[in-house]
Amino acid sequence: MNHDIVAIGASAGGIEVLRDVVANLPADLAASVFVVVHLPSGHASVLPELLSRRGALPAIHPVHDERIEPGKIYVAPPDNHLQLRPGLIEVVRGPKDNGHRPAVDVLFRTAAAAYGARVIGVVLSGYQDCGTAGMMSIKARGGVGVVQDPATAIAPDMPRHVIERVAVDHVVHPLELPALLTRLVAAPAGPTAEPTPLVRQLEGSELGHRADIVCPVCEGVLTETQPGVFQHFRCHVGHAFTLDGLLREQSEELERVLWAAVRALEESAALAHRLTQHETGELRARFAEKERTHRQQADYLRQLLLRGRLLTPVDAQAS
Repeated sequence: MNHDIVAIGASAGGIEVLRDVVANLPADLAASVFVVVHLPSGHASVLPELLSRRGALPAIHPVHDERIEPGKIYVAPPDNHLQLRPGLIEVVRGPKDNGHRPAVDVLFRTAAAAYGARVIGVVLSGYQDCGTAGMMSIKARGGVGVVQDPATAIAPDMPRHVIERVAVDHVVHPLELPALLTRLVAAPAGPTAEPTPLVRQLEGSELGHRADIVCPVCEGVLTETQPGVFQHFRCHVGHAFTLDGLLREQSEELERVLWAAVRALEESAALAHRLTQHETGELRARFAEKERTHRQQADYLRQLLLRGRLLTPVDAQAS
């Protein structure tokens, strides 16, 4: 078998590169191409139409259990994961992965599990560190790793993180991608290797070490992959996070909790103020003190939130 499964992941700045790549792929490409681009949920996507107009290969949003055909581009629909199993595509609203649905890592790891060494994984421009865990799955099974040169990316984070963590096969300028992919697709795939325990933990097929942290989405217990190797967390529901992703989710949850505290304190102060209008003597003084204290506490929290530093991840503060 050749490398007949091409999985492409992108985020900010990746659509422009993707369009140029698709425009230069041959009509007789002997592979199926799968694309995940991180886009806001709740909005219709015209990406398949854009890609179809630019190149010779038809691009579509697949439906659940659609059969895989060579020479087609399958684009993840908004707010749905794109997963692969032998011969078929799964389109599911599963748990978010690193805060995303669709998620690059979900496509990569299911492609690797289903097709092993036949997979070519491609990471294009994007922020954050999505794609790293998925590329580890692809490479662990003997697949090929291709990354856009971070120096050419509008958002270099995704390619840079992959290069730092994974021994990829090619780091290329976007203009070189179409010819490279065409050559790789035509080349025979090697044998599929068995994934390591670390990779099986990343994929969720094995449990990692119990972490003393709860999932910021569902509050379930998190497990962690081998500490010191690659920090990745997963709960029993299926929410998954890199360390950076977990920090972002915790910051968002902390903000929600603190704004709820501001609201509760302001409501308590308003009720105490109302009660001072109907009481006298010591009781009125107690309610007045409660109003003053709760307004001060609400104002203090509000100022912390508005300054933002309380909720900013450590790396962002340091920069």
